[in-house]
Amino acid sequence: MLGLRTTIYKVPDLEKAKAWYAKAFATPPYFDEPFYVGFNIGGYELGLLPEEKAKTEKGDNVLSYWGVTDIQKQYENLLSLGAREHEAPHGVGGPLQVATVYDPWDNVIGLIFNPTFKAQRQ
Repeated sequence: MLGLRTTIYKVPDLEKAKAWYAKAFATPPYFDEPFYVGFNIGGYELGLLPEEKAKTEKGDNVLSYWGVTDIQKQYENLLSLGAREHEAPHGVGGPLQVATVYDPWDNVIGLIFNPTFKAQRQ
């Protein structure tokens, strides 16, 4: 195993989601096709896939957390863009803090402030 490479969010409207995620993560997509939109977020892939079936309930049993330096600021930014609260920022031991929001399509986006974690590059 080499580590996490991609987090995928399924959305019913790829164009609207592309615009929302570009604002939310302050970066344009590097790959933009009708079947997939990819963003490079600090060397990791955030992907958008069009939903092929009618919307089904999206669980929160698997969460991906995007690293941030100011969790409260990023959390509030996502809420200002139309995300909804899932779990407000809170401590989970030592200096670590996590938060989650629902994007406008009910995907859960995780945020984590973890100053002790250093990603290994290969």
